[in-house]
Amino acid sequence: MATRDPYSVLGVSRSASADDIKKAYRKLAKQHHPDLKPGDAANEERFKEISAAYTLLSDAEKRARYDRGEIDPAGQERHAGFGPRGRTSRGNAYSGTADDSFFGGGDDWFSDLFGGGRRRPGGTGAGAGTGGSTGPKVRGSDISYSVTVPFVEAANGSKRRINLSNGKSIDVAIPPGTEDEAKLRLKGQGLPGMGGMPNGDAIVEVHVESHPFFTRQDGDIHLELPITLNEAVLGATITVPTISGKVAVKVPPGANTGSVLRLRGKGVVNQATKQPGDQYVKLKVVLPDPPDAELVKFVEQWAKTRSYDVRKKAGLE
Repeated sequence: MATRDPYSVLGVSRSASADDIKKAYRKLAKQHHPDLKPGDAANEERFKEISAAYTLLSDAEKRARYDRGEIDPAGQERHAGFGPRGRTSRGNAYSGTADDSFFGGGDDWFSDLFGGGRRRPGGTGAGAGTGGSTGPKVRGSDISYSVTVPFVEAANGSKRRINLSNGKSIDVAIPPGTEDEAKLRLKGQGLPGMGGMPNGDAIVEVHVESHPFFTRQDGDIHLELPITLNEAVLGATITVPTISGKVAVKVPPGANTGSVLRLRGKGVVNQATKQPGDQYVKLKVVLPDPPDAELVKFVEQWAKTRSYDVRKKAGLE
């Protein structure tokens, strides 16, 4: 099979930037990596083709020579007088027996992509590449997973079971204080490495569900708590929910909407310091609904002699 135009192989235009070429290569290489489809010969050849195309186009000098028609898609010199689409002077489609200089130099793009040793584009089995090669040494690719955890479980710590790509199941520990979009790394639980290289990792992204009344700011928990008029005026001991359970809290007489009570140590534990944050309870005075007739009559009489101007005190008049 004749070697195809490397731009067509990667699906990019001839004016594509180096960054566009690298992005296209990474996407295709991950789709066709031999570890994902072991024993699939067609996929193996497609992977070689993608690797060869990137090897040529990622080398600025070779790319320029190819664009001028001096070398063919396999990196071989053309006969004089042939343009970019002319016949090659020698060589076939890209194969693992090409000269080392064709693959050498430049950045270690497989190390960058898969996190380990470089795979030679010449093949994936033993003996690929120039004579004497012992096969590729490639760290296994990482695999991404995601789990969703309720707010309180993320704050206190929990476990979630995930099914790995190899069919196994594993319990993932969610550390106390885990925040939304946190990523946990499970060493060696990704795709297998090649040539004695280590396996990749499983990267678990944690999504934390919102809570109906708790919110979080760093290690502190915040809660808006409604109280009755009599609790606000007279004071009271009330039950307040926290991430670790309900606690009794004293509301001082004369409490008002916006008053904040601080519950020390009732927040989220900081994993670095092992110290918990606090919980802040913002009070909200709620009047009877519908209005109580006796309360209305009492306030009418009370206001005649004890009215006060809260807006003037706040500087709003």
